[in-house]
Amino acid sequence: MKTIKLQFTNAEGLLLSARLEQPVDKLPSAYAIFAHCFTCTKNLLAVTNISRALTAKGIAVLRFDFTGLGESEGEFADTNFSSNVEDLVEAANYLRENYEVPQIIIGHSLGGAAVLMAASKIAEIKSIATIGAPADPPHVKHLFQSSLEEIESNGKAEVSLGGRPFTIKKQFIDDLEKNDLASIVKTLKKPLLILHSPQDDTVDISNAAKIYNAAMHPKSYISLDGADHLLSRKEDSLYAGEMIAAWTSRYIEMAKPDELETDMQAVVRNERENGLLTEIKASGHYLIADEPKSVGGTDLGGTPYDLLVSALGACTAMTIRLYANHKGIDLDEVKVHLTREKRYDHDARNPEDRKSKMEFIDSEIELTGNLTTEQRARIIEIANRCPVHKTLTHGITINTKEK
Repeated sequence: MKTIKLQFTNAEGLLLSARLEQPVDKLPSAYAIFAHCFTCTKNLLAVTNISRALTAKGIAVLRFDFTGLGESEGEFADTNFSSNVEDLVEAANYLRENYEVPQIIIGHSLGGAAVLMAASKIAEIKSIATIGAPADPPHVKHLFQSSLEEIESNGKAEVSLGGRPFTIKKQFIDDLEKNDLASIVKTLKKPLLILHSPQDDTVDISNAAKIYNAAMHPKSYISLDGADHLLSRKEDSLYAGEMIAAWTSRYIEMAKPDELETDMQAVVRNERENGLLTEIKASGHYLIADEPKSVGGTDLGGTPYDLLVSALGACTAMTIRLYANHKGIDLDEVKVHLTREKRYDHDARNPEDRKSKMEFIDSEIELTGNLTTEQRARIIEIANRCPVHKTLTHGITINTKEK
């Protein structure tokens, strides 16, 4: 999947750190928002795996750190359940203004309760999925049960959650109590998928039954049998993502662009409504190309020059791998770092002449493994023998005509 780092502001004007995960080989067919668990961040491995499963089905996923968590601004102690709901609403506003309206909203643990509340405030949401969600927000109080008396008497207390210290204020407790989730669920009237593990010892399985009974049809339940609350095992989080993707396709409008077909090696298509965003099909494999927003693109894909230098890097890495395998060299990993720019050739007779500028691609090869100095030097020599390198340096003739 392709990841775009971004920020958006919450209702208080604070910057929230986010990641927009997109399919690497096609345009997104729909957009989803993911709300992580209480005190977790967008970088939780389970969240990444669920996003990966969704993007594989063509669904882009926006995941972010709630106010005061991870890389987002603000103080966690000043937040509460209601502010989390508002953060989700602002995330939807950001997608609506900069990409497309979100049709899917997904929440894990207390984030699941938050998306149920937020879905009632985001008109475009067409399907909702919860994972290990409590049936009512006050359920999370058991996480700091031993500190409730101190919170009541002093107005706040430092508690340990997931091995990390957090300050919980009385306003947080009071806010949990005032949110009546059951009554909201009854009025949603939107497709709801409830995923829960029978072995969840953080949020008991009975919570799933309460949410299911409160919701109107269409509603569905999937058992995450054997999983823990955080979906720590990779197979559990990927399964959850695959189930959500399969289920939600029944309720959202999945864009199905016309297939690209050609009797040549590659075909590229640009359509008026997509601006500079361009689709590519090369030997049956899909890619997309774009330009940064600063030059009129939407930054959904790499630029044509990004693809050019990437082709050189990929060919270089493959050539090195084939050589290492053939020679039995203990090469664990090869990384090729590249950049392209126009600059003056140091041998230029007239450096001030614009025509003296030449195209340069700088390539730096990073080798990991038990290699001798001689092996490393030889690998660098071999790198320059890759077919794409030869094509770029020996020249190429391009014949263009109308089809």
